[in-house]
Amino acid sequence: MSGFDLDAYLQERRRLVDVALDRFLPGEDTPPPAVHRAMRYSVLAGGKRLRPILVIAGAEVVGASPSTVMPTACAMEMIHTYSLIHDDLPAMDDDDYRRGRLTNHKVFGDAIAILAGDALLTYAFQLVAQNAALAGVDARVVCDVVAEIAQAAGTRGMVGGQVVDIESEGKTITPEQLEYIHVHKTAALLRASLTVGARLGGADAPALAAVADAGQSLGLAFQIVDDILDVEGSLETLGKTAGSDERKQKVTYPALHGIEASRREARGLIERTKSRLGVFGARSAPLCALADFVVERKS
Repeated sequence: MSGFDLDAYLQERRRLVDVALDRFLPGEDTPPPAVHRAMRYSVLAGGKRLRPILVIAGAEVVGASPSTVMPTACAMEMIHTYSLIHDDLPAMDDDDYRRGRLTNHKVFGDAIAILAGDALLTYAFQLVAQNAALAGVDARVVCDVVAEIAQAAGTRGMVGGQVVDIESEGKTITPEQLEYIHVHKTAALLRASLTVGARLGGADAPALAAVADAGQSLGLAFQIVDDILDVEGSLETLGKTAGSDERKQKVTYPALHGIEASRREARGLIERTKSRLGVFGARSAPLCALADFVVERKS
């Protein structure tokens, strides 16, 4: 795996995803234009495209091609983007910048930003349904994929974690409560991205179990590193305002355990991720390299 070119892999997968997102999203002049412009503004602003790339990598690790899962890969990016649009609103995190540009509500106003987020979440499930029509995909599996994504994005996943995160601001919480927030707010959608890609790619039960375990560890590591970067990063490197966790009195891994202990925990989770992926042999190279990228990233 040492010779794997992650930069080339990420560049090509991002290109595939960006082309597909541009194709799937309604044009700016499609009525009503205001909401479609707002949707495209945030989705096409760039970003790591980690979730759609995980969908693709989940399919590839079981021997399927990116084209098999592209509608669902784009759907996961739309769900992620909807959550960012809503997170940035004054009622939530009240942020001015995201991905290096003004947040959606700063450009289009609160009402259109809310509706753009709603539209992206709704359209995402339309795209997942479209995945059933692609060659090589078992349409019956798409039902399981819809259910898994809905759970990961809803009150048993991302939304539930966000609720507890908001309720915990300014309070003393336990390590167990912090892990609950991270598992649900962030790891759930990352785990689901990997597993739905594997499902659509035809994974059997043992392969799905390995991918799910790897996705859980990877998702937790990602959030811990995010917490560290919020302390050590800057607007230039992150594309968003750093230090927001401290200003909002949020409990994070560094706040609870310290920076160095947080780094050790993230590295340990990445090692568990790669160990679980070992069952896939050489096909795990992209995912193992992605895992290292997650813990080493600076933005």
